[in-house]
Amino acid sequence: MSVYRKQLRLRNRDVNLHRTLRTSTMFEWMQEASIRHTEELGMGREMTLDRGLLWVVTLQRAEIARMPEYDECVTLESWPGETMHLLFPRYYRLLDAEGGTLVAASALWALVDSESRRMVFPDRYGVRVDGVVTGHEIALPSPPRRAEGGVSMSFTVPFSYVDLNGHMNNTRYFDLAEDFLPAAAEGRALKELSVEYANEARLGDTLTLTREQTEDAVFLSGETDRKIFRMRLKYE
Repeated sequence: MSVYRKQLRLRNRDVNLHRTLRTSTMFEWMQEASIRHTEELGMGREMTLDRGLLWVVTLQRAEIARMPEYDECVTLESWPGETMHLLFPRYYRLLDAEGGTLVAASALWALVDSESRRMVFPDRYGVRVDGVVTGHEIALPSPPRRAEGGVSMSFTVPFSYVDLNGHMNNTRYFDLAEDFLPAAAEGRALKELSVEYANEARLGDTLTLTREQTEDAVFLSGETDRKIFRMRLKYE
C-alpha cells in the first residue's frame, strides 16, 4: 500500500502567536506531501511541469480534532484515491506522537495546461496515479456557498503570495482568511474548513473579500469580475 509519511517537529516559523500550527503551514505540508508522493509514484516534473502541465488543487476540506503545538512531533500521511476523470483525489492525516488523528483532510487536484490554463485529460499525457484505500478517508470536498452581505474589504495580490504556477498559492488564502477573521486572532480553535479555488488570482489582481457570520460557521468569498475562491470555516 502506497502511503507517504513524513515526521515533522513544529518550529517557531510553523506556529502563530497562540503557539499552534498555522493553518497555511498545515496546507503547505499537505501540498508538499502531494508533490513528493506523486514524484515517488513516477509522475514527477518530467511527466508534468517539463511538458507544460501544472498541478493545481481545486477543492480542499479538513476536520480538525486539535491543532498541534510548538515543539510537538507529528506524522503527516498522504495517499491518492482513484482518479475521477479529470480529478485526482488525495487524502491526508496528521497524527500525534501516539498515533492519534489530529487532522483528517481531503482534496481534489487537477492538471492544467500552463498556456491555456485549462484542465487537461491526464490519459492523453500518460499521467496515471493509482489510488489506494486505507479506511481513514474522509468525504471529498464540495464547494462552499458564497458569502452574502456582511463585512467587505479589498485585497491586492502581492509578489510574495505568487508561486511558480504564476498565481496566488492556495496556502496563502488561509493567511488571507485569518487576517480577516477575528476568530483566528482571538485564538478560537478551528474545527472544520472547506475551500474552493474557482479561478486564479495573479500578481496585482484586486479581490473584493466578503465575510459572513452565521450561527455555526464563517463564510468568506473573494471575487474580481469572476469568482476566485469561497471558503467555509467552523470555529470552536
